Parts: sequence; structure tokens; C-alpha cells
Amino acid sequence: MQVEPGQAIAAGVSLGALRKGAQAEIIALDESAALSTLKTGELERRLIEMGLVEGARIEILHEGFPRRDPIAVLVGDSTIALRRVEASAVMVRRLKD
Repeated sequence: MQVEPGQAIAAGVSLGALRKGAQAEIIALDESAALSTLKTGELERRLIEMGLVEGARIEILHEGFPRRDPIAVLVGDSTIALRRVEASAVMVRRLKD
């Protein structure tokens, strides 16, 4: 599900707000929620190519030190690294903390 810029997702939270060990399901991508220098649509395309698609289940495996950035995210059988600013474009529904 794609959202209009600035539209809130009910009962959703940004992937960038989650802590290590949190599990969630992706409910939408909201590129407008991330501060990015990429052209419109480019961040969303890159996230989709990494497997961050609606319905995918994820788990935060690791947080960088000292500022918790970047994060390592398990998506299916793959582990990817994301900066929190990019992760803020991924809206999720928490499954477990």
C-alpha cells in the first residue's frame, strides 16, 4: 500500500523508531517521512529492491554504536543495513518487542 505524502498510517510506526529485538510486519512505504536527497520515487524503489515490501516480516537484529545508527534488519532470509533516516520511510505494525 502506498500512501500520499504526509498521510498517517493508522496503528503504524516507523521502522526507524524500533529497537533491537523488535519484530514487525511492513504495512506501507511513505517516502515523504524520510529526509532524503534522492529523487522522488528512488528511495521507495531501493527499499522494494531490498525486499522491504508490504506484508514482509522483519526483525531488528543490531543497532550501531553509539547513536543506534545504522540498523541491521532481517527481512525473510536476508540481513540488510539501513540508516534510521531511510528506515523512517517504512511503516510497520509491531508484532513483538
